[in-house]
Amino acid sequence: MVQPKHRIKFTVKDYMSMLGDKQYQLLDGEMILAPSPSDRHQFISLNLVMILQTFVRNRSLGRVRFAPLDVVLSEYDVAQPDILFVSNSRSDIITEANIQGAPDLVVEILSPGTAAHDRGYKQALYGRHGVREYWIVDPEAETIEVLGESSDGLTLLGTYRSGQIMTSPLLEGLTIVLQEIFRE
Repeated sequence: MVQPKHRIKFTVKDYMSMLGDKQYQLLDGEMILAPSPSDRHQFISLNLVMILQTFVRNRSLGRVRFAPLDVVLSEYDVAQPDILFVSNSRSDIITEANIQGAPDLVVEILSPGTAAHDRGYKQALYGRHGVREYWIVDPEAETIEVLGESSDGLTLLGTYRSGQIMTSPLLEGLTIVLQEIFRE
């Protein structure tokens, strides 16, 4: 009789003991390789970081950070969101080494290798752990989906397309012209 293979489930302790720069995320105890992002991904990320940082800094709202930076959500989950925002009221989750808990805002920019995790497990994970707003940026479709916390986890609040102006329920007063994000 063939015995089923037992899956090894890694912990945060295992993850933190890895030497060198971490190019992995720990999702449900599985080490997921996070390959280097494409030039387009980096371009979009830079545009969003600059807009968010300017908005947050001018209003003294908290801190904006970008990957790679570990976000420890559970004993078996360490994500590295592309961009995140932590409000002043939750700044105690920021440590020198990583973020210990759910940021207020998480932004994931889809790549062919990460889209399934970003729309599936990570969306559920972020909702379960108290992320208040989640943006899914699709470079191919040139869209940003804004999801917000609800009793059912993170639910879609709106999808914005190139040519439209995006708003954020969490960051009141923030407006983003999507063409500025996707066009060089």
